[in-house]
Amino acid sequence: MRRGLLTSASLLAGLALYALPAGAEPFKCPKVGGNLVFGQEANINTLDQMTSATISTRNIAMNIYESLMTRDENNHPILELAESMTESPDHLTYTFKLRKPIHFHNGKLMTSADVAASFDRYAKVGNQRSILNNVAGWDAPDPDTFVIRMKSAQPTFIEALSSFSVPIVIIPAEFKDVPAQQLTNPIGTGPFQLVESVPGSYVKLKRFDGYSPNTSFNERTGFGGYKQACLDTVTFRIVTEPGARVAGLKTGELQGVEDLPAKSLPELKNDKNIKILPLKNWWIQISSPNVSAPPTDNLMFRKAVQAALDMDEIMDAASDGNYSLNVGFQYPNQPDYTDAGKETYNLKDPALAKKYLAQSGYAGEPVVLLTNKDYPPMYNSALVMQQQLQAVGINAQMKVVDWPTSVQLSQKEGPGWNFFFTGWGTQPALGALATMQFLASPNATYRPKDDKGDPDLEAAWKDMNTLPTVEGRHEAFARMQKIVLDRVYALPFGSFTKVQGTRANVDGFVPYRIPRFSNVWMTN
Repeated sequence: MRRGLLTSASLLAGLALYALPAGAEPFKCPKVGGNLVFGQEANINTLDQMTSATISTRNIAMNIYESLMTRDENNHPILELAESMTESPDHLTYTFKLRKPIHFHNGKLMTSADVAASFDRYAKVGNQRSILNNVAGWDAPDPDTFVIRMKSAQPTFIEALSSFSVPIVIIPAEFKDVPAQQLTNPIGTGPFQLVESVPGSYVKLKRFDGYSPNTSFNERTGFGGYKQACLDTVTFRIVTEPGARVAGLKTGELQGVEDLPAKSLPELKNDKNIKILPLKNWWIQISSPNVSAPPTDNLMFRKAVQAALDMDEIMDAASDGNYSLNVGFQYPNQPDYTDAGKETYNLKDPALAKKYLAQSGYAGEPVVLLTNKDYPPMYNSALVMQQQLQAVGINAQMKVVDWPTSVQLSQKEGPGWNFFFTGWGTQPALGALATMQFLASPNATYRPKDDKGDPDLEAAWKDMNTLPTVEGRHEAFARMQKIVLDRVYALPFGSFTKVQGTRANVDGFVPYRIPRFSNVWMTN
């Protein structure tokens, strides 16, 4: 049986597998102290984790915040702020008992009232609040208990709830009514707390001395488990220029970096002061159309664009050759992988593109490619796509802004942009459900008019979440992927390997979807 898109019963059974083994000693920092500077490649648009799906936000914010549930090293759901979770026999009620004592960074004791308020806020402004569509409501019957009530049984609810793509992080109840992306003073329960954030420059965190580790575990696993802040501070310095990240790592100005360009690796491999840390299938390089604005509101125009693209050329430029072609929204080694819609992929057929253009009635209007230089793979893929579109007669124009601005613009339907360039990394790693959430309303990335998604797409999404069998839900995923590719609601280019790096004196840092700084220490 496939492991992907599991039933909630299977997921719940797995929760018991990660308890602390009898007699095992929990992790203890080999050394406490030190100030680690991490070179991040892009600026943040916000530290309001509930309202941002960007990698740059998640990198920092998920060291500050925690959730009821998260994922382990193998992306299995585990408890985080919850001590236990019970599912009712009719699958309509989930009862969470909270760990205690848990304190927020401001010293306040966390209770179920804070959990309820966090869910209230997420239901209003959460970037992926559709995960709560089938939830009838929630209650806090006592300070240590939180109850979620479902409208109908949903086999994938725990998978959705434990995703850290855009998680329902727990914040103090007094922030319940803060508007989206206005949570400028993030307060969570994580091992690190905010010291200072200077847009475009750096974000500094420090150890939270009041942190309560999860004693059901003895080691960090995924973004949960037993976590300890060994470092005094972690500073995320925004270093957008790849050469500057390499230079900073070589001199020791940076103790870790998010991304090393492929061309620098031969030299760095010979430097005994540097550890090179590759992470395969880092993200799917992708472009999203804006179907609420002309000419990308026209299906035949979008099909013309799709037909014109040579994915090898795009991915080679995006990754310095360190890539693999990939038709869809999961990697070939994952249990949910499907090649449904493959007949639309990597066509590189200029004659077909021109035929579709003629059918669309395209008359040379500007087609705006919205991208940024903070992430060179995004910029380079846009640059090559521009050239390929111009070659078939499309008036493709680049709009280059910083990463936060490009994200903000891409979240608005209507005129101003036609294709937005990004990478989907964490979501494909979490599974098909987390990935296809991007294409479901509200906030579907293809920006349908009035935020009303394609009915066929929404029906497939509903089936992915609610059908009773794994096989049925996988078929729904394949159907949804095929609709997306057939109607060109996304243009996946391919996937590539991310290479991170640290100084040799940094221990405990293991590449993951998010840079984890708990259980990380410096030897000198």
